[in-house]
Formats: sequence, C-alpha cells, structure tokens
Amino acid sequence: MNKNFRAVVAIDFGTTYSGFAYANQNNPDITVNDSWPGRLRTRLTMPKTNTVLQYDTASPDPKKWTVNCWGFPALAQEPTKKSRRQSSETNNTLPVELFKLHLADNLRNFEKPYLPNGLDYEKAISDYLSQMKPLIKEVLDKRWPGIKFTQVRFVFTVPAEWRPHTIGILQECIHKAGFTEKKQSNNNLEFITEPEAAAIYAMGKLEEHKVKAGSSFMVVDCGGGTVDLTTRTLLPDNKLSEITERTGDLCGSTYVDREFIRFLEKKLGFAAVDEFRRENYGQYQYLIHHFFCPRIKFEFIGESNDFRSIDLDIERTCPALMKYVTDETKDAMEDDDWLIEIKYDDVLAMFDKPAVEKILNLIRDQLASSKQKCSAMFLVGGFSESPYLVKKIKDAFTSVVPIITVPQNPITAVLRGAVMYGLDKAAVATRVLTMNYGVRVYPLWRSGVDPKKRKTSDGRIYKFSCLATRGREVAPDEPCSGTYYPIYPDQNAILFSVFATPRKNSRFCDEEGMRKIGELEIDIPDIEGGTDRPVEFSLMFGELLITANARNKNSRKIYTAKFAYAKNSSYFELQNDRKFKGTDLLYDSIYCYANKVEYLHIISIFFLYFILLI
Repeated sequence: MNKNFRAVVAIDFGTTYSGFAYANQNNPDITVNDSWPGRLRTRLTMPKTNTVLQYDTASPDPKKWTVNCWGFPALAQEPTKKSRRQSSETNNTLPVELFKLHLADNLRNFEKPYLPNGLDYEKAISDYLSQMKPLIKEVLDKRWPGIKFTQVRFVFTVPAEWRPHTIGILQECIHKAGFTEKKQSNNNLEFITEPEAAAIYAMGKLEEHKVKAGSSFMVVDCGGGTVDLTTRTLLPDNKLSEITERTGDLCGSTYVDREFIRFLEKKLGFAAVDEFRRENYGQYQYLIHHFFCPRIKFEFIGESNDFRSIDLDIERTCPALMKYVTDETKDAMEDDDWLIEIKYDDVLAMFDKPAVEKILNLIRDQLASSKQKCSAMFLVGGFSESPYLVKKIKDAFTSVVPIITVPQNPITAVLRGAVMYGLDKAAVATRVLTMNYGVRVYPLWRSGVDPKKRKTSDGRIYKFSCLATRGREVAPDEPCSGTYYPIYPDQNAILFSVFATPRKNSRFCDEEGMRKIGELEIDIPDIEGGTDRPVEFSLMFGELLITANARNKNSRKIYTAKFAYAKNSSYFELQNDRKFKGTDLLYDSIYCYANKVEYLHIISIFFLYFILLI
C-alpha cells in the first residue's frame, strides 16, 4: 500500500444494509465496525445498519429536506393508536429506503422502488453517506488519534453488473458526502466489485477446505438488491486470476419482499396497497421489516411439514391500509376479522419466482462459461443466511461442485475482502474485461466494405477501433495500446476519445450500447518532425477506474488520466495541470497504426466548444 496512507476503510453501501471495516498498514488486522446509532442516543451492536433515511419534510422543496436520523433509528415503529386514526402520516417525517436500486441500469422506471415526489435518489445516496462519514471519522480518531481523511484509502464496493457511468454517479455522491476533495482522479478512492472482494476474502478460507493452487472456485454474493458471481483460480503465490466474466442480476432478498407486497395486492387490490405505500410509508415499512422479514422470510426453510400458516393482522400491523380498500374488499375482510392467512405455497412462490430461480440460473451460466472444474462454491452476503436459498443451491449443484459452503460471518465477507484489497491490490493478478474498449477513428471510406450512407463529404468514415476486447484476461499493469501519428505536419495537439460497449464486433461509436467514457488530450509541440511524431496510447484495467496513458515517443513526455464517469457524458481531469490552447484543438485529427492495423486510421477531434466560452 502507498506509504502516504495510514489506513484503509472499506465501505459496503448496500441496498438494505450498509457497513464499514478498517485496518492499518502496519497492523493489518481487520476490524468490522459493530457500533451503530440506536434510538434515544443508544448504541447497537451489529456488523451493519439499515440503509434507511428519515427526512424532515417540513419544507415543500425536497431539495431542502434535512435528515432527522439514519440507519436503524430511521425504521418505522409499530403503529400507535393515534396513528391508526390518522388519514396519513402528517408529522413531517418520512422514511426513505431502497434508493440504491435507482442506480440499476436494467430497471425500468416503473420497476424502481418508491421515492417521494421531487426527491432525487442521488441526494438520498449523498445524504446517507454524509451521515456515515462522521461516524467513520469518530471511529478512526479513537483508533488512530489525529488521522486525516487524506491519509485514508477508501475502498467502495459495487455490484458486478454496474456499468462505468453508474460508478461515476456513485463517485460524485461520494464527493458530495465529503469523502474526497476532488470529483475525480482521487488517489485515495478505489472501487472493487462485490464478488471480487468476496473472492479475496474466500481465498483465505480455501486451505481449510483443502482447495489447492491451480483450483478454481466460485463466489456467489447474495445481497439485498443484487446477486453477483465470479469464478477465480487460486495461483501459487496466493493471488487470484479471474477466468470468467463477473455476472449478476437484480434478484436479492428485497425481491422476495416485493413478491410479498404483490401477494397483498392480489388480496386487497393494487390501488389500495399503492396508496397505502404513498400516504403511510412508515406503516408500509414496518409491515416489511417487523412482520414479513422476521416472521416469514428469515425463518422459511422450505419444508412443508414444518411450516405453520401465519396470520397477518392488518388492524394491528398496518391499520392505515384498511381505509384504502374498496367496499367489496372491506366487507370480505371484516368477515375475516382483517386477517390474511399466509400459507406454505404462498411463501414458496415469494422466494422462487423473483429470486431463487434466477440465482440458480446465474450459477448454471457461470459454471457453463468456465473451462475449468469448479472445486468449491462460497455463498456470502446477507441473503446467503437464508436456509431455503442455501438448501436449493446445494440440492442443485452438489453433484458438480464438491464443496458448497457459507463461511463464517458471510454478511461481512465483502467488507473484509475490500479491506484486504486496499492493503494489497496485488492480490488480484488478472481480471476479465466485461466491455470492449477503443477509440473513435476516421479512416478513408472503402467501397464494398463500409456502408455508403456513412461516407462523409471528404471521403472518410467514423469508426470504432477496438483496443481491448470483452472476455480478455488482463493483468493490473498490462497496457492495451496502439501507436498514433498526427495527420497535419504543424499539428500541436492530439485528443483521444475513448468509447466502451458490451457488444462484441461493434464498428461504430453511435451503435446501441456504445458509450463515451473519457478523453485524454496531449501536446505534440515538436512540429519539426511533421507527421512522423508517434504517440503511444494505452488503457490499463487494473482498477475499476480506467487509467489512460499517452506517451509522446519523441519527447518521452507522459500524460495520464483516470476516467471519471458522468451520468450522460464523460469528463476527465489531466494530471499535469496543463492549460487548453483555445482554437488550436478545433477540428484537428490524427491517423494511427494501432495493433498492426495496416490501413490508415484518422481520429476526428472535436474539442468541447463551450470551454472556449468560459
């Protein structure tokens, strides 16, 4: 680890629960924080706290809402007699949760969790992290008096399926919360995928299962929102090599909660449950966290003989719901004393359709994509504590994977692995790329090869030139590079525009799935060389924030940027404090011979014109 950092803090910002762990460079014993704010200024002892906020909603503008409390204290309590008589919750407090799921790219808007009108999910994320920050500082100060945040390497864990621009949104929220001084290019901020962190943690558990070097193992991280998988090979020097693409999907434990709500909608009507959620979210939250989770979800083992039907008492648990049902439903429910019987088959359907079946399919696909036999499977994350889920996985895969185990403290496996990564990033020997990366080029249009409709007025065509392909296994310090030349003899700058896409064989930068992820501009002032001024451009994927390097081969000057991913477009920060030169960059181009490509490529350069107006 860099000697400028005294400590590593890993933060697992989860869908339902969040936590942090830390260690010192000189004493790498990992401590998971287990002291969290409770009610009435008490302290709770648990490895994580709830990812929940309670806002003061006195202001009509949600942008001005302030946080009353966060974590466990923000959970709603059992409805009082007074609240049962209220038509809605009017005490200017509002619990908000599941806002992390709004970062998911593969959720349509109507599938995303409820947020109050006008409340931006980025504000909720920033507010939550802002509340966690003082606690982290307090804990670190007690452990190492006088330590500053600039002396701490922060490692945030992210789901495997997140795209680069999604990580960029989180990065911006982290900055707003005060963890970093800059929006991008922060040396004290790292990201690691949740399954990769879990794999690093699991590496320390292989010996007790007699898994030897050269063997491969799978980690299935079952969280609240996402389930992420990775398959790794243990190398002789206690390092990990990734042999398949990391995969994941939205099928965590909260989707069991969602199916429970759908069960109620069928019983009481969609409109009634929806209005209840919007007008009485506190009772809605209490229904899930204090009734469904402890009494049904956490206890379900999948054995019909051991299951006893459970009655949901609407009048006691969520009385506000009673006033939203139709008259017909009300008459029927009054005949049943406002009790809803929940049977074995009902609970089985809540688990299987939205979560368990998807998880089993993810594991099947991960096993099929690996050319090596999987020697062991580690189930981690909060959802891995579900006895029913573990049983289903073992029943399905024991015949092909000899060791399927839930390690001790599975809920903190990702946190511990993230700290280990922050202390020694060399633990990850290789990663498998999940995207294709390259630059935009502008070669001559070729008849019979290129689409005629894409031919420009000057006889050229914009294309995507791939430098690194999806599925490629790369080491952290392995560059994927090409050599480029200026097109004009008097050209004094080159701008590299980098694109990424999950689709293989992409040819053009405007295809579906293609996204611009960054730019790196360099000086080439030595115009005496004319067009014979080679520049080597490379991308390195050792970290989730991609590092781009451009080296002027004549002057040997090196330019570096770590791409930060914005929501709709990319921005970047040069690390040599260079100033732009106005119109010198407009409409300049370069040509390149990249990766032994023998025909002429030209990269079109369009400098952002509004910068000239600032």
